[in-house]
Amino acid sequence: MRPGGVREGVLAAVLPLLLGTALVLGTAACGSRLPESDFEHRTTPAPQSTAPLRVGIVTSATSPVGGSAFTGPRDGAKAYFDRLNARGGIDGRPVEVRTCDDGGSGVGDNECVHRLIDEDKVVALVATTALDYAGATRVSAAGVPDIGGQPIGAAYDTYPHLYGIYGSLAPREGTPGWGGKLYGGTEVYRYFKRAQGARTAAVISYNQSASAAYARLVTRGLKAEGYQVVTEQVDFALPNFRAAAADLKDQGADLVFDALDTHGNAQLCKAMDDVGAKVIAKVTNVQNWTSTVPEDYKDAPRCRNALWATGSSRNYEDTSDAAVRAFRDATKGLPTHSQWQLEGWAAAMWFTDAARSCAKTGVTRVCVDRFMNRGAPYTADGLLIPVSSERLPTPPKTRRTCVSVARWEDGRGWVSQGDMNSDCFEVPQLSYEP
Repeated sequence: MRPGGVREGVLAAVLPLLLGTALVLGTAACGSRLPESDFEHRTTPAPQSTAPLRVGIVTSATSPVGGSAFTGPRDGAKAYFDRLNARGGIDGRPVEVRTCDDGGSGVGDNECVHRLIDEDKVVALVATTALDYAGATRVSAAGVPDIGGQPIGAAYDTYPHLYGIYGSLAPREGTPGWGGKLYGGTEVYRYFKRAQGARTAAVISYNQSASAAYARLVTRGLKAEGYQVVTEQVDFALPNFRAAAADLKDQGADLVFDALDTHGNAQLCKAMDDVGAKVIAKVTNVQNWTSTVPEDYKDAPRCRNALWATGSSRNYEDTSDAAVRAFRDATKGLPTHSQWQLEGWAAAMWFTDAARSCAKTGVTRVCVDRFMNRGAPYTADGLLIPVSSERLPTPPKTRRTCVSVARWEDGRGWVSQGDMNSDCFEVPQLSYEP
């Protein structure tokens, strides 16, 4: 189970809708064994080295989903390392970034992993964002720490040495979650009920298996929080969004959740504007928390200004925060900004802190992994809701979980709502299959 809850845990169910395919699933387990020399304790500090520290970033940059869908974490991580190197690197050692585009395929992902681990000899992977993370078994078997990756599939809840950006409480012994089931909380639904007074929610999906499965999970979570739920399903090939929008208007929906791709969301929003549907919030996820909202929703000004995003990291537009200002200053040359870029930046910071902990022993895969396994929550200088990577034998039935919330406003962009470290709720944990 990842602390991010259902909102991130089922991201894999939405992304494949852009392709009209089924869920991206994890691959089979593979054991790992480290050489005995990795466990030897040094009695004196390692010799000071100025050689570059090599890290790898795997991204589905040219996947069928689209050229810019997965590049945010990579761009954020690279910006962090550029800034770090300009300031002297890690104890005088620059970080050398090796990137690999896996093309969004399992074959390509395995090729990237082989090249980065076996040929480039990277000490760690950072900010992995792969549509089909088929190489996860090889990464785990090699004992290479994979730090701050996006949990598009179930890999970060399946294998040791993999540390997703939102953490995990699962045993990670080669099977997803606990006995093949993952768990997530209902904190997003609780937030809108308590903070915004919402009582009726609409869930819109395609008549496609992955979309329908995600919609059922959202519906289950909403009902657990006491909502009246209106479900709408549209044809994947010829969707009638206007009819769905008219129905959710007639039934007085306060909130709209969806299991749609970006194009479908834009069409739904336009339909809502056309029929005069007014809601408290049209809720989207962290992947759509970007500066491209005006272009993506150009034909739906009313719905556009009802967009809310939820996640587990600090709003990339909250420049009142010093850590966010540092991110924005370093990325001011990028044409767009996004929450995934900020999370890639946080992943790079996480690796840097892990590497700096190895000053006495030398920066090795084992030492970096030891830092990642130390059990202490990590916040990336306050950019993340505290991330935990533990291994619980059984899933908790309830959990205190926090949520970061922002609302889009024309002329202002994404405006933070409340405080992510205070908007916390003790919520039930619902099971689902990845």
